[in-house]
Amino acid sequence: MSTAHLARVRATAFAKLTLSLNVLGPRRDDGFHELEALTVPIGQPRDTIEAVAVPYPPGVTFEVVGGDRSVPAGHQNLAMRAAEGLLIRAGRAGHGVQLSLRKRIPTARGLGGGSSDAAAAMLAVHRLLEVDVSEPDLFLLAAQLGSDVPFFLAGGAAWMRGRGEEIEPVSLRVGIPMLVIMPPFPVATVDVYRAWDKLGGPRSSRTVPAPPPIDALTPTLTNDLEPAAEIVEPRLRPLREQIEDNLGRDTIMAGSGPTYVVLADGPHGLPDRAQELSAAIGVPVVAAASVSKGVRIEA
Repeated sequence: MSTAHLARVRATAFAKLTLSLNVLGPRRDDGFHELEALTVPIGQPRDTIEAVAVPYPPGVTFEVVGGDRSVPAGHQNLAMRAAEGLLIRAGRAGHGVQLSLRKRIPTARGLGGGSSDAAAAMLAVHRLLEVDVSEPDLFLLAAQLGSDVPFFLAGGAAWMRGRGEEIEPVSLRVGIPMLVIMPPFPVATVDVYRAWDKLGGPRSSRTVPAPPPIDALTPTLTNDLEPAAEIVEPRLRPLREQIEDNLGRDTIMAGSGPTYVVLADGPHGLPDRAQELSAAIGVPVVAAASVSKGVRIEA
């Protein structure tokens, strides 16, 4: 059935987890750092965006309808800028689209929620209005919006390189179980990279053996930003030690933090373990698993 007359499209924007991150050099002339990161989309937490075609007003209107109401609306929000950029590139700026965001991915936690919302907005509007924009142009727009947006647009596990916009998809089964520990305090990525530069670009001294099937891609997991993040936010190291003491296994900081991930042996009993760990350390913990896409579209 043709989607030309769709009036509404719903997009699920998944979070991402960076399982291993190496910073390959000092800050580039454009202000970014060269990196290599193994990243997967995960099923929880997740945001939802609803795109509705409206006769008036033209252009994109945007609102936050639930979840974290402190998330900015209007042009401060990357999802709105993504949708507007797509309409302009397609020559469809006169069409009206109402975007509604229900926010569940916490901000400034290294989970890529804003970038995921941007990719979801692009794909939702692309489907809603059947805009004439090619896949290469979609990825060009995504890279201009932010380093993580191309990852969510591509979907699936991948090595992210360059400043994050170079995506190399990898074969990795979905459903890899994990515990995701989300401290209630934000850590700004720019502050972590600035601290990393001031420290002289340290490499993390901690490595975690990669479990199957991830070990087919890399033997160990590490995060070069961890030493800098622990200076920016002194609560991180004691929290990491609490997690490891409670579970008896190593944890990895995701991206620039403060989120941590513990890869589990299997899904059995994982929700109960998440509740028990959360009660023990006083921090939100969710049971999650890797999924096949960064964004899921439903008409």
